[in-house]
Amino acid sequence: MSYVVTENCIKCKFMDCVEVCPVDCFYEGENFLVINPDECIDCGVCEPECPAEAIFPDSEPKAAEWAETNRKFSAEWPNITRKGQSPADAEDWKNKPGKAELLSENPAKR
Repeated sequence: MSYVVTENCIKCKFMDCVEVCPVDCFYEGENFLVINPDECIDCGVCEPECPAEAIFPDSEPKAAEWAETNRKFSAEWPNITRKGQSPADAEDWKNKPGKAELLSENPAKR
């Protein structure tokens, strides 16, 4: 089992989860974070740290549809080990429905 970042992270990307991850299994896209399921140790410390409540165990129904997205992009995007700057309008995007179509497939620009 692993944890999965879901739709509510899109355009929020708060990154509080990155700070607490003991195995650095987060990867960063332009407007979304993902977890590498092969690196995640299922400790769960990231889940309560997410202000957008976008992280769930892969056994949860709402995580299932995002599991492959996490797997795919964790192989393509750069690893992130420290909390970066969240978008200035992150709070405005928090809990907005229908953000899946806004997911950028581009890696983060650093």
